[in-house]
Amino acid sequence: MGNAGRPGEAWRPLPCLRPRPAIFRVLIWVFIWIFIVLGILACNGSATTSLPAVSPLIADPPAEAATSVSLPGDEGTHDTSVEWWYFNGHLTDEEGDQYSFHFVAFQSEAIGGVTPHLFQLSWADHARGEHITDEKPAFITVETTPDLFDISTSGWRMRGDGSIYDLTFDTGQYSVDLRAVSAKPAALHQGTGLVSLGRAGETFYYSRTRLEVSGSVTLAGTGGRLPVQGVSWMDHQWGELTVQPVGWDWLSLQLEDGSELMAALVWDPEGHEPIAQYGTYVAIDGSAHSLDGGEIVLTPSGSWTSPTTGTVYPMGWSLGIDSLALSVELIPVQQDAEFGDSRYAPAAYWEGAVSVTGAKEGQAVSGVGFVEMVGYDPRQIDPPLPPRDR
Repeated sequence: MGNAGRPGEAWRPLPCLRPRPAIFRVLIWVFIWIFIVLGILACNGSATTSLPAVSPLIADPPAEAATSVSLPGDEGTHDTSVEWWYFNGHLTDEEGDQYSFHFVAFQSEAIGGVTPHLFQLSWADHARGEHITDEKPAFITVETTPDLFDISTSGWRMRGDGSIYDLTFDTGQYSVDLRAVSAKPAALHQGTGLVSLGRAGETFYYSRTRLEVSGSVTLAGTGGRLPVQGVSWMDHQWGELTVQPVGWDWLSLQLEDGSELMAALVWDPEGHEPIAQYGTYVAIDGSAHSLDGGEIVLTPSGSWTSPTTGTVYPMGWSLGIDSLALSVELIPVQQDAEFGDSRYAPAAYWEGAVSVTGAKEGQAVSGVGFVEMVGYDPRQIDPPLPPRDR
């Protein structure tokens, strides 16, 4: 058995495996679209009564013709089997209280002229110890528009054009309205942004690694809006995929020296045997550099058991990358950051903010980041049936 997730043991690829660049977060979400269709149709009774009559979407050029991400055109939507826009962020209000969030919109290919979507959100109030999760599924009429995207449902909205992004959501307790401005060029992972998943297919993947954020947070019952500012990270990925069961540990780091880092460690959820790992380092000047997977060493220092699902997650990590002369500790802001109550995803996952401290090139370094862990919930291997009772 591999050592992925064991406290005190470094995660390294097996010598016989050549790490292949891949963006595996998407794989589990292929299931989501089945659940969205079943769940919404169960709620509304039938497909004929729930889907409005709309015009067909404008078709994309053939996907096989593209060999790299092309911006700004690829900032918009694509009529592919799966696509998502993902944001995480770290905010501070005028009183010094801190918050963090992850906000993601998944979409599938059009069905009868409308596109299935699922928004998912986690919001953390660090001072109050609050961690809130929520989600909103919807069928939305969307045109495959180049240069920008604009997705909204039930008061939640995500839109952007590569330079400016607007994010709006309401948990019931917190109402949040943010504007994020990109401070660096997009980082195309593996150089061109076209990432091979082997037998699972290929996807396109790029990140906006440093977004400067401003906006407001309104706490229910207070009647006042708190101005906030901070930093955010954005991922955009799309492609044609088949379902492959995998688990992964993914992280994004934003260091105070102005550099950023993405790393992903991918493994088999049935045996935790390593499959692949890859990463991208973005220098202070915005240049992106692909990392050799074999030099990414992520060592968990402990574990946490979810009181909700019973899932055991590694918790707290040491990260080392020799080529960057980087050695840092990743400390979770909140251990209880599980997204474990989805009515549409087949299994729980952990998604939370971390603080970063350590050394880079012999100098002290600190920063903020996010860690995502998928595959630790045994239900991912044998997922339950989607909910039928609404």
